[in-house]
Amino acid sequence: MSLRVLVAVDGSVHSRRAVEHVLRLAEAQCSIDLHLLTVQIPVESGHIRQFIPQASLEGHYRDSGLKALQEVVSILEELGHPHTAHIAVGHIAATITRYCDELKFELIVIGTHGRTGLRQVVMGSVAREVLKLARVPVTVVQ
Repeated sequence: MSLRVLVAVDGSVHSRRAVEHVLRLAEAQCSIDLHLLTVQIPVESGHIRQFIPQASLEGHYRDSGLKALQEVVSILEELGHPHTAHIAVGHIAATITRYCDELKFELIVIGTHGRTGLRQVVMGSVAREVLKLARVPVTVVQ
């Protein structure tokens, strides 16, 4: 039986480290059903959306998502590690936890930028929000 793991990916070195952490678990003989999820922030303004065809907007989300996934997918393919990649659009933390609930993942792994102090208070933290919303264990990798 495999552990169903959802790794949040944003194209940063921090999300690459999260994937590397899961690979270390697999190397330690943990059976992992690995899924990658990148979440694209939606274009909210109705004024902008009326000038952009829906197909163009969907293409933008797909292209941005593929770009965010590119590095970690290449690493996984090079290693021959099976995985499934997902691209979603929405509020990042809420979308990660919704995917987790809907697809019955048992663990979320997320990288963090490690911001502290005032920057974290002002900017917020996706990792912190995922920790708050998740109904399964969350591993935060810095």
